[in-house]
Amino acid sequence: MAVQVEIWTDINCPFCYLGKRRFEEALAAFPHRDEVTVVHKSFELDPTLPRDHSDAVVPHIAEKYGISEAQAAANERGIGAQAEAMGLTYLTSGRDFGNSFDMHRLLHFAHEQGKQEQLLDALYAANFAQEEPLFGDAERLVRVAVSAGFEESAVRAVLDDPNAYADAVRADEAEAAQLGARGVPFFVLDRKYGVSGAQPSEVFAQALAQAWSDHAPKLAMVADGDACGPDGCELPQRN
Repeated sequence: MAVQVEIWTDINCPFCYLGKRRFEEALAAFPHRDEVTVVHKSFELDPTLPRDHSDAVVPHIAEKYGISEAQAAANERGIGAQAEAMGLTYLTSGRDFGNSFDMHRLLHFAHEQGKQEQLLDALYAANFAQEEPLFGDAERLVRVAVSAGFEESAVRAVLDDPNAYADAVRADEAEAAQLGARGVPFFVLDRKYGVSGAQPSEVFAQALAQAWSDHAPKLAMVADGDACGPDGCELPQRN
């Protein structure tokens, strides 16, 4: 018996970055971890952005939520503190955001190569832990993919063909809608159990145990928490 875990994410989403680490912590402690298959699926937070779009995160958050840039920066620091507690590097200023469609196309290419985790980790690091802007620059994306172990010519071939893996990305997004995903990260275990948001590792451990031992007739939400959706990421509550 094996458990399949599908994880819908977007590179723009800080909670996806945190949620991946928390899930991995739970999976590492799971007694049947060698019999768990993980597949990462596509979810664009804003598919309407132009392909070459790149803009600063903090002013964008301030405008979207109608708060000051100082408040937006404080919220970023709050997320950064959560990341630091898990041993993740998180730049709280200077990051950009943009269209992630080409990144998702490359992640499908990477899945075919059996190296999807490597590319996703490299993209997260490029976005959240490295100062050089990530979005709106095809050459930057090529460098990130090559650093993750992919052949430059193969990466460029995917990026140069706008149809390559495009249908796969759209299919993932249609699946997410059918499953009721309102934001990401969104975890689905054996198409029976769902976990929404960057939950504590204990919640993921519970979901893995349930998926392993039980067979539910339909998708049942295990937990619902911090996530990013088309309207933005939920702002951390500040005391």
